[in-house]
Amino acid sequence: MEYSIKLRDEYIKLGQALKAAGVVSTGVDAKFVIQDGLVKVNGNIETQRGKKLIANDVVEFDGNVIKIEA
Repeated sequence: MEYSIKLRDEYIKLGQALKAAGVVSTGVDAKFVIQDGLVKVNGNIETQRGKKLIANDVVEFDGNVIKIEA
């Protein structure tokens, strides 16, 4: 599935983006899938839950694509 998240501030953290898109149900779930190397940001595996995402970043997890929009 493809999701879009519209930024309210200048960035959103990776864990928050996964929760906002509904691809994980809790922050703890987000923490584990990120730590386990299952999430990509702009094509690269990302292991930092606090990674700041800005407009035009693309997150991939479990067949889902999340686009960050300004």
